[in-house]
Amino acid sequence: MLYDSVMNKTSAKKRIIKLREEIEYHRHLYHVLDKQEISDSALDSLKHELFQLEQQFPDLITKDSPTQRVGGEPLKEFEEIKHQQPMLSLEDVFSLEELADWEERNRKIFPEGSFKYYCELKIDGLAIELRYCDGVLIEASTRGDGKTGENVTENIKTIESIPLSINGKAPKELTVRGEIYMNQDQFDALNKEQEKLGKPLYANPRNVAAGSIRQLDSKITASRKLHCVTYDIVDDGEFNKHNDEHLALQKYGFRTSAQTEECIDLDAVAKYHARWQRKRDSLPHWIDGVVVFIDDNKTFRRLGVVGKTPRGAVAFKFPAEEATTVVEDILVQVGRTGALTPVAVLRPVSVAGTTVSRATLHNEDEIRRKDVRVGDTVVIHKAGDIIPEVVRVLPKLRPSGAKEFKMPSRCPICGASVTKEKDGAISRCVNKQCLAQQLEGLIHFVSRTASDMEGVGPKLIEKLVEIGLVRDSADLYGLKKADIVSLERFAEKSADNIIESIQGRKKLSLGRFIYALGIQHVGSVTATALAEKFLTLANIQKTSEEELSVVGGVGGIVGKSIFEYFQSKHAEELMKKFERNGLLVEDAVVVKRAGIFSGKTVVVTGSLGGLTRDEVWEEIRKRGGKITETVSRKTGLLVVGEEPGSKVAKAQKLGVEIMDAKEFLKIIKEK
Repeated sequence: MLYDSVMNKTSAKKRIIKLREEIEYHRHLYHVLDKQEISDSALDSLKHELFQLEQQFPDLITKDSPTQRVGGEPLKEFEEIKHQQPMLSLEDVFSLEELADWEERNRKIFPEGSFKYYCELKIDGLAIELRYCDGVLIEASTRGDGKTGENVTENIKTIESIPLSINGKAPKELTVRGEIYMNQDQFDALNKEQEKLGKPLYANPRNVAAGSIRQLDSKITASRKLHCVTYDIVDDGEFNKHNDEHLALQKYGFRTSAQTEECIDLDAVAKYHARWQRKRDSLPHWIDGVVVFIDDNKTFRRLGVVGKTPRGAVAFKFPAEEATTVVEDILVQVGRTGALTPVAVLRPVSVAGTTVSRATLHNEDEIRRKDVRVGDTVVIHKAGDIIPEVVRVLPKLRPSGAKEFKMPSRCPICGASVTKEKDGAISRCVNKQCLAQQLEGLIHFVSRTASDMEGVGPKLIEKLVEIGLVRDSADLYGLKKADIVSLERFAEKSADNIIESIQGRKKLSLGRFIYALGIQHVGSVTATALAEKFLTLANIQKTSEEELSVVGGVGGIVGKSIFEYFQSKHAEELMKKFERNGLLVEDAVVVKRAGIFSGKTVVVTGSLGGLTRDEVWEEIRKRGGKITETVSRKTGLLVVGEEPGSKVAKAQKLGVEIMDAKEFLKIIKEK
């Protein structure tokens, strides 16, 4: 490893310098040039690492550190405006533990304070300050560098949700702060127009909102149909609670968030955060977390400011789908088809709500393309049920001595030679009897989506293979209770349960059996298509390569793989052993399906009410739908569950009909 989990001061100083340079580069791109190279969550991850290191070594904090800044430099095209009070930036926290640490620090500073909270949604937009004199808007400015912003008054006047004059008994001088944002539907419409004109598409609504406010022509700003939500009154000495400020803003005629909530303690904050993490897609605009204020303004003011951050509020971010971390090693795994897959061993980091310590690098060509080396700082991505993967390298953070990866010429498990597929990127172990292939094949066979042998997990499979009781999946059906009891840590009851589970799966549907065999390139959708077309195992075994290749969704490469598998001596012997050990592969039944999905090719993304993907697909098939896994112009419907992947954006771009989880679950509950 090039890095220790806890750095010494010398290593920390070097890392801090590199992090500051990288963060400043990306901040300048976004805040000054309105450009973006990495995602917001990846940049947040870099900033969070820098903040943590500076907390560990506070004497390394400098005045020019990104943690001491708020925004970027003001643009040259706009008049500069100095803020009467600095527009501060919030500290980010990413877990309940970090939130609890924040509260504990504040209680130590002001033990007698009132620690009740006021929560708001953190809209992903552009911060704005509005100044009113005698009830009339006289000035609007961006955050800028926190002390000085850009005068964007004329552009702000085009936003209908910002009052040009205010209602009620407002003070003579009033300064209000809020967030400018664009709704998703307007963003989608804008991108459709860009596409028609052959212009580049915009990256996200926040970028568009920022760029729109910085237009020199206010007519362009007006055409973007932006919105504003306000959340703060500057010089708020007359208000006892932050909640009171919201009530006053509403009285004056400003728009405030309808989703705020007073929370008695951090448990209530956690529930609020979890609820809106689940419901974020129901909103018309983007949010990336919640803002947690200490509701009592006396306590808030007493806690003061550290650097450029108020102690009395934090941004409790939703789990990031992207984060940055360090590649500590690159290992090679051997799969059930002999494919060698390089895997990055990562310094553990939280992504999409789970701790990630490994990420796939796919193959040697992909490593070369991304130039991933041991020691690199990388951006990793994980959305929904997608396996974590390395998105890109941040080369400016590369340490000296970072090692390039080279695929081994021999299998790391059995020592057999490794060949690379012709015109392909995959390297494979040539030894079909390789222990790694056997293990992975068996683990696949017993998995929930294959034969579904409950209680027969990877550790048991490893033990059975190690002592020679099992060499292939057919051997599982020949196991006896005495075989299991003889294993260390397995009592009679456990052995009974395992044998019962195996015997209970002695009848498998044709589609499930084909998938369980683990034939190269054959997923569950293809296996089901084969079963529905050929109806019996015998029919599939005697079908030609050409006939297999024309089955819907199969194609030449997959057809060849299926044909060669069933023509092999290994498959012939395995099928005979399955039969001897009592496995019955049930013939498929021709079912004329009609229903709400009839004639539609359906794709599913995200999780749906605790159902497995196979269960969801079966419900769709029951109602006449045809399943595919890739969104294309031929897709008739995309079903979207929680934590969907990139398929949603592609479907929207292609104009594919989209159905949400609530509607889908309602349909399948109907008889």
